[in-house]
Amino acid sequence: MTATTPPDCDVFIAGGGMAGLTLALALDQAGLDVVVADAQAPSTTLAPHFDGRAFAIAFASFRMWKALGLGADLEPVAQPIEEIMVTDGRPMGGVRRGGPSLLHLHFDREEISPGPEGEPLGYMLENRYIRLALDKAIRERSRVRVIAPMGVAKTEVDATGATVTLTDGRTLRAPLLIGCDGRGSLVRRQAGIRTVGWPYPVTAIVCTVAHEKPHGGVAHEFFLPEGPFAILPLVGNRANVVWMEKHAVSRALLAMPEAAFLAELKRRFGDFLGDVRLEGPRFGYPLSLQLAERMIAPRVALAGDSAHGVHPIAGQGLNMGLKDVAALAEVLADAAALGLDLGDPHVLERYQRWRRLDNVAMGLATDFFDRLFSNDIAPLRLARGVGLALVNRIGPARRFFMTYAGGAAGALPKLLRGEALAA
Repeated sequence: MTATTPPDCDVFIAGGGMAGLTLALALDQAGLDVVVADAQAPSTTLAPHFDGRAFAIAFASFRMWKALGLGADLEPVAQPIEEIMVTDGRPMGGVRRGGPSLLHLHFDREEISPGPEGEPLGYMLENRYIRLALDKAIRERSRVRVIAPMGVAKTEVDATGATVTLTDGRTLRAPLLIGCDGRGSLVRRQAGIRTVGWPYPVTAIVCTVAHEKPHGGVAHEFFLPEGPFAILPLVGNRANVVWMEKHAVSRALLAMPEAAFLAELKRRFGDFLGDVRLEGPRFGYPLSLQLAERMIAPRVALAGDSAHGVHPIAGQGLNMGLKDVAALAEVLADAAALGLDLGDPHVLERYQRWRRLDNVAMGLATDFFDRLFSNDIAPLRLARGVGLALVNRIGPARRFFMTYAGGAAGALPKLLRGEALAA
């Protein structure tokens, strides 16, 4: 920046999804002036049926939202996950009568956070409630300026900052541009950051069901030959189903009349929760792995899906993005407190060191487990079943996986510890 062209804000965020708005709130809490541009209109993204997904939110991620003031809005609609049951396949017709297969893995939050005041393994939250809470916090409790619907048409950087040209022709300047604009990120492409990855031959079918019997806060994940079939508890006697099938099969299932689709769903779901009925529309999401080769460039940082997109086998996609947000917000808050240039390469490199290895490791781990479990090869099926059973018998291994999946392993940023960023 020069003395004659002052910046329009401290940080410009491209993308107003969950990662982008959470980051904006965190930076606002740290006293920074933030502008967000989102290509989608709030009336669209806040509509009840905009997106059928629900997300498994790690307990550390939920701590961050509470530290940012979202607890009062999210806690009433968040379903605590008390247990997770992982099984390598099952007979057609759902959960086995008489209990799970011997070759299973059972996680119970009592092992790592016992008692009535203990934290659950995570929370299930519907997309619509998260977006509503973020929108309310931005409007009512922050100084963040959101420009929507408004896309980014072009980005340029120089020694003093980044210039963003919006789709209506306006330009804004900031010391730092952050790309939270999804897998097809324009910010990433114009920064010259390449990606590596590959598509998966499956589509995730997502729907919400209502069922007769209470789920008890237990999440189930079955590994079938085509991929995982997950039954994830929601508030009330409801569950979010994530069901992987080959693309052609998924297209056929999604095109079926509701009665026929429900019959196919029940064959896999079983009757352990009583009768099941659909609640709301069905959605299909083709899956792929995509990892950015770098998370930073001159005057640019990436967070969330613009930096990584992984297989949903462990429910870690959004949580990875929220870890990015917590780390980047702390790095920038520390830099601002010291009077440093927010776009300085040394500042951005600290963020990349904090997050890149974990993101790559998680991306490759989800790919490995998908390849290991999404097949019907007899020797592999036996080996992985025995592996699940062994891990289930080793307490320290179980507790490590629960802690890691909960986002509480390693050097945690303040927000993931539930601590606010001081302005």
